[in-house]
Amino acid sequence: MKIIVVLFLGVKRELAPSEDQGYVFVATRAPQYASVDYTERAARAVEQQFRALPDYEASFFVNGTNGQNNGFGGVVLTPWDQRQMTAAQVEGALNAVSSRITSASVTAFQAAPLPAGSDGLPVQMVLRAPNDFSALYQAMEQIKGAAWGSGLFAYVESDLAFDSPQARLTINHEKAGEMGISMQDIADTLATLVGENYVNRFNWFDRSYDVITQVPRAQRQAPDDLTGYYVRASSGELVPLATVVDVHTQPEANRLPQFNQMNSATLSAVLMPGVTMGAAVDFLKNQPLPPGASIDWLSDSRQFVKEGNRLVVSFGFALVVIFLVLAAQYESFRDPLVILMTVPLAICGALLPLWLGFATMNIYTQIGLVTLIGLISKHGILMVSFANDIQKHEGLSPLDAMHKAAIIRMRPVLMTTAAMVAGLIPLLFAAGAGASSRFAIGIVVVAGMLVGTLFTLFVLPTLYTLLARDHRAASASTRARELAETELQHA
Repeated sequence: MKIIVVLFLGVKRELAPSEDQGYVFVATRAPQYASVDYTERAARAVEQQFRALPDYEASFFVNGTNGQNNGFGGVVLTPWDQRQMTAAQVEGALNAVSSRITSASVTAFQAAPLPAGSDGLPVQMVLRAPNDFSALYQAMEQIKGAAWGSGLFAYVESDLAFDSPQARLTINHEKAGEMGISMQDIADTLATLVGENYVNRFNWFDRSYDVITQVPRAQRQAPDDLTGYYVRASSGELVPLATVVDVHTQPEANRLPQFNQMNSATLSAVLMPGVTMGAAVDFLKNQPLPPGASIDWLSDSRQFVKEGNRLVVSFGFALVVIFLVLAAQYESFRDPLVILMTVPLAICGALLPLWLGFATMNIYTQIGLVTLIGLISKHGILMVSFANDIQKHEGLSPLDAMHKAAIIRMRPVLMTTAAMVAGLIPLLFAAGAGASSRFAIGIVVVAGMLVGTLFTLFVLPTLYTLLARDHRAASASTRARELAETELQHA
């Protein structure tokens, strides 16, 4: 049992292995103050990298998603039989060339192997607290720094950043009063020139359209442009706005996100190749948090946290159900215990390839482990049931009965294992769509069956001779009853 614990704690964990689904997504993030045109230019640079791929078939891009500085796109690859690169290799190639695109940060990632509960990057940790956003920002920056230094993540970002420039206008009240300019005049001037206010409507071919006044874009791109406007004084003279107004720029939060009615900041990340979701989640969970703060999860990481650790419960229920069924069948608690003693040994063999890194502990390997319980229990049933019958009908001791049962039942046991392993070998060499999930199931069941069968032939007979119930008393009473019935028939 200690070996099983060591192997179980040493395996990598994730919800499901990454699958080659024939396309790769890309997320772009331009500076906070970037316009949609700026984001569009960054998207075209990414599009050029798409078209340079040898397996390029089609691509798409949507700009202005979740803010005008964000974009989302993807590249569709050629069919599997025509590929030169896998989706994982394409992801790595796109991330390698992303440094050439200086106008925006670019990260490539694959789609979730299972339907996720939210959009975005695979790892999303929500930090929520009753604190103000500046305190949340400081805490999130510390977690981001630790995440970058861990070597587990290829890309880390946060939706909360104090990088949004905000212009504050300070009005010189004394000078404005001397020149006959009221606060209302200044407010109306700014609202008309940059506020996109509705002022009127006009008719065009029997349709009514709003008239919205605004200066050209070239005259409203920078905060200093505000001082170039004119305001009309009470005398009717146009006065430069810079005469009575000073503009100061300071950084503010780009947004004020909330999660479950609390101030929040969300960390989004992409894993490095070979890093599992379990390692990333464990690392983020161990990060220090400010007082009163808590964490939640979104996207693939939420599914892993909520559903990825159900193996122990499912495994326990499977063992209990099988034990109760066998106890009812044999009318004993000893025989089911002997039969199920080979299960931990088979599980040990199944965990060995996972511990060596051939696969991870995921939903498919968990299905394989639960299936292995029933398969390996069948071997024990074949030998224990036959040994019990020999004791009852031939009056042999448990040792002699198991010796004879092992000789006779060895061929059925080996044939069952050979048939099962031979049927699962194609899963070990699977390629194309769903190859990772099929390999995960196959490697667990094959390794578990081979090791479990070996222990069934050698360990189970030993346990039977030590723990099994002696059925010779029942055999003697059965023979006496048969002799009595024979004598009565002759009489």
